[in-house]
Amino acid sequence: MATIETDTELGKQIVEDAKRYVLYSWSMQDAINPIAVAGAEGRYFWDYDGKRYLDFASQLVNVSIGYGHPKVVAAIKEQAEQLATIGPPMATKSRSRLGKLLAEVTPGDLNFSFFTNGGTEANENAIKLARWYTGRNKIIARYRSYHGATAGSMTLTGDPRRWPAEPGIPGAVRMFDPFTYRCPAGHPDPCPVCTGGPHLEEILQYEGAHTVAAVILETVTGTNGVIVPPDGYLQSIRETCDKYGILLIADEVMAGFGRTGKWFAVDNWDVVPDIITMAKGINSGYVPLGAMTVREPIAEWVRSRVFAGGLTYSGHPLACASAVASIEAFQEEGIVENAAAMGEVFKVELQKLADKHPSIGEVRGLGCFWGLELVKNRQTREPLVPFNGSGEAAKPVAAMQKRALDKGLYLMAHWNVAMVCPPLNITREELDEGISILDEALSVADEFCD
Repeated sequence: MATIETDTELGKQIVEDAKRYVLYSWSMQDAINPIAVAGAEGRYFWDYDGKRYLDFASQLVNVSIGYGHPKVVAAIKEQAEQLATIGPPMATKSRSRLGKLLAEVTPGDLNFSFFTNGGTEANENAIKLARWYTGRNKIIARYRSYHGATAGSMTLTGDPRRWPAEPGIPGAVRMFDPFTYRCPAGHPDPCPVCTGGPHLEEILQYEGAHTVAAVILETVTGTNGVIVPPDGYLQSIRETCDKYGILLIADEVMAGFGRTGKWFAVDNWDVVPDIITMAKGINSGYVPLGAMTVREPIAEWVRSRVFAGGLTYSGHPLACASAVASIEAFQEEGIVENAAAMGEVFKVELQKLADKHPSIGEVRGLGCFWGLELVKNRQTREPLVPFNGSGEAAKPVAAMQKRALDKGLYLMAHWNVAMVCPPLNITREELDEGISILDEALSVADEFCD
């Protein structure tokens, strides 16, 4: 364990300067009170008072390999000494090696990658390529989705984070989500929404299938509830896309790289998308990086054309080197397998919490990717925090998070869903520690139940 040195005054100064000079994302600026982080290792980070926090959120569900992994850190140092930066038109060892590795770990014939600085850029380029390849302009996305914060990806985002950016780019079309707990169709049997294909067919009837370039979806919905699709859903969407010559884009920015206990979430259902986008777990955010990987037919088509995309830092050598090291560490240390094994433990332990705490309406997830649907009343399923709730309305979940933080557990929550998404190399002992604190924190949520 790294030495934890304390400097309370320095921590206070860092927070003071942050609040004065830094514009924080997705935050009410006057309300922020960030933790001044002094260091991190493994599954823990700590502040300048020396207090440690077990990270049950992997920060933004991205620090999948944990903090300070020696192989990744060493790769960054070595690359910085050898070649710290070079432009996208050049070829570098780390970028070429990463492209080959992605072809090996992604499913099917996904084997041609374009590198970006993050997930939103990967989705922007997927939209662009899908429209160019098909000659069509519409993109179908789901309401409970988040695809990024730049113009195109923000328009396709279904949740209220898109509202300040509207009207956005043209051509975005919405469809409902396979959210069985709160199904917009009332979940009849068979359910057209949760089955996938029938609902998409109806949307295409209204929009004109010949105008639709692609369907983009988070394979497992992330911040909007950790919604795992029913078995058969993705296969049905895939079949419908194939029927009409529509591309399927799987946004695996959050769900990819072992998060669900498989290399990619689509592997849980043996579906190969036409385009897969990724970031976050590709290198655990050690250096900003994202990627768009396409199937062989698209790769062959684009090879003879000029692709109008790219930024100064696309495929940055430091970022690619860190990703190569991370993927190799995943393979050498069985990190994906550990995520799957811990997923079975989470399934049992989180259900035990649900049996104990009336505030838990549903437990859902895979691997190290879980959501607790928090409710005021299990019978009515009224959310503990309303959709898009903030301020006083968000108090129940905020109070629960604070109790957890006070006890040394860092949790991520979005409205009424508490997310349990630790680094994928978490140990059983650390898992038990987190569950124990979560148990106590949920008692706070229970106080707000009817």
